[in-house]
Amino acid sequence: MNNSNNLGDNPPGSGPAAGGNGTAPAGTNGAARGPIIPKSPNEALRPERVPEPPRRSKKARSQFVIFLNFVMTMVVVICIAAVAGFYYMIRVYQEPGPLETNSHFLVRSGNGLSEIAANLERNGIISEARIFRYVTATYLRNGETLKAGEYEIKAHASMKDVMDTMVSGKSILYSVVLPEGLTVRQMFLRLAEDPVLEGDLPSEQPPEGSLRPDTYKFSRGTKRNEILSQMRAAQQKMVDQIWEKRDPDLPVKTKEEFLVLASIVEKETGKEDERAHVASVFLNRIQKGMRLQSDPTIVYGLFGGEGKPSDRPIYKSDIAKQTPYNTYQIKGLPPTPISNPGRAALEAVANPWRSKDLYFVADGTGGHVFAATLEEHNANVKRWRRVEAERAAAGGGNEVVDGQPDGDEAEKPPKGN
Repeated sequence: MNNSNNLGDNPPGSGPAAGGNGTAPAGTNGAARGPIIPKSPNEALRPERVPEPPRRSKKARSQFVIFLNFVMTMVVVICIAAVAGFYYMIRVYQEPGPLETNSHFLVRSGNGLSEIAANLERNGIISEARIFRYVTATYLRNGETLKAGEYEIKAHASMKDVMDTMVSGKSILYSVVLPEGLTVRQMFLRLAEDPVLEGDLPSEQPPEGSLRPDTYKFSRGTKRNEILSQMRAAQQKMVDQIWEKRDPDLPVKTKEEFLVLASIVEKETGKEDERAHVASVFLNRIQKGMRLQSDPTIVYGLFGGEGKPSDRPIYKSDIAKQTPYNTYQIKGLPPTPISNPGRAALEAVANPWRSKDLYFVADGTGGHVFAATLEEHNANVKRWRRVEAERAAAGGGNEVVDGQPDGDEAEKPPKGN
């Protein structure tokens, strides 16, 4: 009875019909569920309520922290941009340039990096002056600079190639040739006529004999005064060195006299192997108190530093002309050098041959023949006149013989010497 009553007492929906197998639906923990209420499409698409995010701490809301985060972000962005920009500039700096053919480029003394870069871009040698300027500045170390000079830039040379060339200083070199025996005036003319040298020469010329004959190399933009300063310093140094190593028995006692005699020897012969022999003749004459009787001193007394015109011979009448330089008329040495002697002439006078010769005359082959006595010398002169008969005839017999004079015009050694 009780069992039937209990069954009859079950609430509606709790029996087998309601639960199927008499158990509660899953997820209800045994609790009764209400009726399922269908939702409209709008309600189904409506998002469920999301929980609110956690509130920031007061520290995170600090203005300083926000600013610091912004700064750090900007620093990172700038660093990335800088690295990217630097690598871009390095790539451009090392890639072939726009120059189609080899070209010359001049860096003048005093030009700065900015000016050089602008000129390179203007001449189509590089593509970006700013890149050249910035990257070159990072490459230069330990006082390195872009050196002044004229450079040959190869076709399609990169900016780095251009920089390396200018740092090396291997510029295009020109030269001016100033041979031995020229006067200061003649050297000035050669320097003034050189088309590459720049600037004016001083209005006052340096002393005769003070410039070293040589071939001087220079780059475009070099001043004439710079070459002149080199010449003076080089000559002074050379004269001092050779004078220090002179024969102690020389009859010339001062460096000035030494330079004067060397200038005469320089003008008397161009043959390397006979300069010391010519020097011995003049030194022997000085020791005996004889006049030097050197033809080049006549020329300098008449024409000075301008030099004798090429078509004008030395006449016998010139021998008698009184000038401070005419060693046919004066005894001893002229007051100044008559040319700028080179090393060979200076060394010939400093260490001459040991000979007794007092005379020399041209031999017809570009050299001279020497003699210790006037009789031997007169015979040599006659031989020379026969060899050069045609030349003497063209000059009307009035031209002075190359070398010491013969006959009555020749200086004879004093008796007892």
